[in-house]
Amino acid sequence: MTDGVLTPEQILGAAEDVLRRYGPAKATVVDVARALGVSHGSVYRHFPSKAALREAVTERWLDQAHASLVAAVEAEGPAVPRLGTWFAVLFAAKRAKALKDPELFATYMVLVHESSGVIERHIQGLVGQIERILRDGIARGEVSVEDPPVTARAVFDAMNRFHDPAYAGEWARPGIEEAFDAVWALIERGITRRRR
Repeated sequence: MTDGVLTPEQILGAAEDVLRRYGPAKATVVDVARALGVSHGSVYRHFPSKAALREAVTERWLDQAHASLVAAVEAEGPAVPRLGTWFAVLFAAKRAKALKDPELFATYMVLVHESSGVIERHIQGLVGQIERILRDGIARGEVSVEDPPVTARAVFDAMNRFHDPAYAGEWARPGIEEAFDAVWALIERGITRRRR
């Protein structure tokens, strides 16, 4: 299947296919190597263990699911609406992954629970994006918060129902958009600087 040099990206793509086909309990490095038409040693040259490969697949999946958030962070305009857009994009991305391919989503949830270091780094990155938007809003006089890092984490946690996979079962229920809007409205009122 490979045409010369085997790349980590090729391995990760094949690992994703293998996980989709066999599930996390049965998928092996040998299965990934077989899908690529190489020896399992070739896979181990890039990923020293099955755990390392699974962590890399998880990180790749999370990065792909959240790539669209950068646009909200870097957008022009008022900070509070940008933060609302950021959360709407995050919710839409998570919801789409969970509802459009529930089997693969369930597979990744198993991997996520195995990869606590990957998840913690990923969450820190997301909270950092929120903090960046908040700091921009403070600089522009639009946001009033005492401690941007603490507020960023608190806001992330407050919106947990709309991005934490533990709540994925609720994301197809009627009224979920209204619930999102209600929680966001509370946060919006809490962080917006009041004009005197």
